[in-house]
Amino acid sequence: MADTNFPWMDETLAPKERAVKLVEAMTLEQKIAQMHGGMKSIDIYAVTNNIQSEEDMEQLAAQINVERHVKGNDELGIPRFRITNGPVGVGMGDGNEAPHATALPMTIGVAASFDKELAYEYGDIIGQETADAGQHVLEGPAVNLHRTVTAGRNFEYFSEDPYLSGAMGVEITHAIQEHDIIAMGKHYAVNDQEHDRFRTNVELDEQTLREMYLLPFEMLVKDGDIASLMSAYNRVRGDYATENRYLLNDVLRGDWGFEGYVQSDFWSTRSCAASLNAGLDHEMPDAKWFNEDLLKAALQDTSTEIELIDRALVRRFTQMFRFNQFGKEYNPVDIDGKKHGKIARNLGARMAVLLKNDADLLPLSPDQGKMLIVGQSKFAEFATQGGGGSSKVKPIYTVDPEPGMKNVIAELGGDSDVSSFIVANDLSNLDEAVAAAKDADIVVVMAGLIATEGADSPTMLMPNDQNTMVAELLGANDKTVVVLKSSAPMVMPWLADASTVLEVWNQGVEDGHVVADLLFGKVNPSGKVPTTYPKREEDWIGHDHPERYPGTNEGEGYDTMHYSEGLEMGYRWFQANDVEPQFAFGYGLSYTDFELADVAIEGSADGVKVSATVRNVGEVDGTETVQVYLGVPSKGQPPKRLVAFEKVAVPAGGEAQVSIEVDAAASHHPLGVWDVVEHDFIVPSGEFTVYVGTSSEDNTNVYTFTV
Repeated sequence: MADTNFPWMDETLAPKERAVKLVEAMTLEQKIAQMHGGMKSIDIYAVTNNIQSEEDMEQLAAQINVERHVKGNDELGIPRFRITNGPVGVGMGDGNEAPHATALPMTIGVAASFDKELAYEYGDIIGQETADAGQHVLEGPAVNLHRTVTAGRNFEYFSEDPYLSGAMGVEITHAIQEHDIIAMGKHYAVNDQEHDRFRTNVELDEQTLREMYLLPFEMLVKDGDIASLMSAYNRVRGDYATENRYLLNDVLRGDWGFEGYVQSDFWSTRSCAASLNAGLDHEMPDAKWFNEDLLKAALQDTSTEIELIDRALVRRFTQMFRFNQFGKEYNPVDIDGKKHGKIARNLGARMAVLLKNDADLLPLSPDQGKMLIVGQSKFAEFATQGGGGSSKVKPIYTVDPEPGMKNVIAELGGDSDVSSFIVANDLSNLDEAVAAAKDADIVVVMAGLIATEGADSPTMLMPNDQNTMVAELLGANDKTVVVLKSSAPMVMPWLADASTVLEVWNQGVEDGHVVADLLFGKVNPSGKVPTTYPKREEDWIGHDHPERYPGTNEGEGYDTMHYSEGLEMGYRWFQANDVEPQFAFGYGLSYTDFELADVAIEGSADGVKVSATVRNVGEVDGTETVQVYLGVPSKGQPPKRLVAFEKVAVPAGGEAQVSIEVDAAASHHPLGVWDVVEHDFIVPSGEFTVYVGTSSEDNTNVYTFTV
């Protein structure tokens, strides 16, 4: 096809040159046909107003499963452009039915690993399976922040910390794009809650926007070389994100040099000319706005220009050529679920956070006598996949809790007798569950929460009165392990009575094996808390501040949320306001003990250098994460910000050396503050404080330097 009729198929040309040649050859009608998705339009706003549950969201998801594509053009050699959702595996792909794929652990678990190599492995599975399914785009990673613990999409976002979120997202992006798949960072920007997401407005100052909420997107662009971004539903400072020129043009392309394309979130486009002029390049999933009638009318009345249509297409086609998506046959193949499930089992265990082990009950011996798994069905009977909504993955298989426990016991040569008791959602059989727990030698309570797109959780408590269930079961047997399977942190009113708590997140396909691997010590937990666990529901930025969340109607017909806490979000808020968390950001225990020794720190305006020795003073092999935080001498800055971390494996009785360099010029601006006058990050003058430890609360190694 690389002939005079198809000069854009000349592979010796640069991707952008090929894209320009293709667009030059297209008629106006052909161009417009490529500006939007191929789905038939529905009244999405009426539909979503009726969403009341995870099941409602899944029914909507099923409706949009078939036509997640842009129609091809055989005359020009343009392939049908196939788009699948992420970011926790291959979700709804283009086709008659979503592919069965590997339902991976939730993205919050990736952040909890504090492990960049793990993030790459995670993205590698997603990239491979997206390619196997014959798709071109994976909508992920998602790097919005956990501003509120109750946000419905926290399971697919990483963390409350912008640097941790960006670092994990960059690795996943690299891995996905290694498979010639376009990665799409989302949701740009400040789409940090699901509350009334089609209408809500977010107001925040420029410094907070730049240093917190835009930072992980900046890292995706500069470090990840990401091919695409998805624009969000919400308004930002009064303008919808899809028609926000400041975000889509001035920041994204002017300040960051982004050369990819911007797709709308599904049905987030709200205008024709205004969105195109602002920098939106592609409407999905239908042609409500970027259709032939409206675009031709806009050209006729000069509310937009043909150059902007050309610009949008060149941006997308450039990325398609970059990833060799032209001239490739659609030839989906079976996903290797067995291979990827084995990897998912390994990844999932490395994400778990040991929150309490006061009685040294863990790890368990496989010879425990009578073991009872108890909890409600979603957590104790079936593998907890989590993540309701468009990112839901149809699993190739699942390993449920009891079979997984029995398999691992057999692998270890144990003889424990495992049974399950499923507690009704209304707790109508809780007395029988308590009696069964009293009769067991070991009780494993499985509980948690599954968040969903489309709705924020009403509280920070587990649903279906699980806290009452956990409290009653803890009183029945002093050898009780609480295993949490969560989409986000929660308040635990029963915690003082629990000696042993393990957070495993929503694990996906290998749930049963992962939990058993951890309980019996086949894997030593090494995860760290990626978002602060509050002690009380009152202990967060929105308490007594409805203007912060869920927002207030200021006479404009929609709610406006003011991020008036500024930079004091997450652990920064807890520290700045002297509020003690239940479990601090960066905290996590192990089945062994570590010491941090020989810590040496150098600092200057150019950055920070840290070296340390990590010693394993316990009796089992383990992995520890060295974390570097910085106190920046500028008004309005919180006490600490995470600027670097390094995870190291250390054998029992051994030690490992860690060297960390924090470059002031890095894309996450570790020493910088946003200066609205300079319109840039600057390194302020004054005394910086460096904290090196194993959590955000660790102040054992502190160093200062002056700029």
